[in-house]
Amino acid sequence: MSRRHTFYARPLLATAAAVAVLAGTAAAVPADTPPDRPATLAAALDDTYYQDALGKTGTELKSALHTIISDQTKLSYSQVWDALKATDEDPANSSNVILLYTGRSQSKNDNGGNADQWNREHVWAKSHGDFGTATGPGTDVHHLRPEDVSVNSSRGNKDFDNGGSQLGEAPGNYTDGDSFEPRDAVKGDVARMILYMAVRYEGTDSFADLEPNDQVNNGSAPKMGKLSVLKQWSQEDPPDAFEKRRNDVIFEQFQHNRNPFIDHPEWVGAIW
Repeated sequence: MSRRHTFYARPLLATAAAVAVLAGTAAAVPADTPPDRPATLAAALDDTYYQDALGKTGTELKSALHTIISDQTKLSYSQVWDALKATDEDPANSSNVILLYTGRSQSKNDNGGNADQWNREHVWAKSHGDFGTATGPGTDVHHLRPEDVSVNSSRGNKDFDNGGSQLGEAPGNYTDGDSFEPRDAVKGDVARMILYMAVRYEGTDSFADLEPNDQVNNGSAPKMGKLSVLKQWSQEDPPDAFEKRRNDVIFEQFQHNRNPFIDHPEWVGAIW
């Protein structure tokens, strides 16, 4: 039996319900994961989902996490549309999603390929490893996010780094000929998505071995940079309630695997 099956059936909410009962409260368990999960829920993940990774560092930790998170349900590219409408829902307006780089709240139904609509941004650029939109890395919603069509185009397949000129359509984001710098509020999100991909896709399932490196201009190589900058971003912008909820929704409703660097940001430094 797979590891996830021992900790599924809406585990986070089940644990929250148990905590409420033990505390003698009459509060109803919310329909979605709370904005910030109690420490008891993180401990439950360590006792079950991450049990084979605890105490490890370096390549041993990376290998253990790869085994854990590779146990997942895979989506088609068309299914990604509906997944993103749930994972990136605006907490202040359930009819909208929040776009990654612009931060704009936009109708879930205003998606497509036209100007000012939102589409599916591959944070690990799909040309870096040439996996396109194939089921697997091309449809993994841990690194797919809603984004304005033209801003998505401006980012293109550029590596991540600091610097450049500010995007007029997305203030706070910067770009030049070979790199893209996202707004401060999602720098850590971007870093943790890239590092998730590097752990999940190790070249063992017909796709390229994806790895971060410390350069830009990686072209079609299965590399993304800059690692030193991504590590800095992850440290300076720790996971917030939106990112944690997103991880929970992917785990509970769609892929049934997690981004370990959201649950344990310290594992970034433990591996790299």
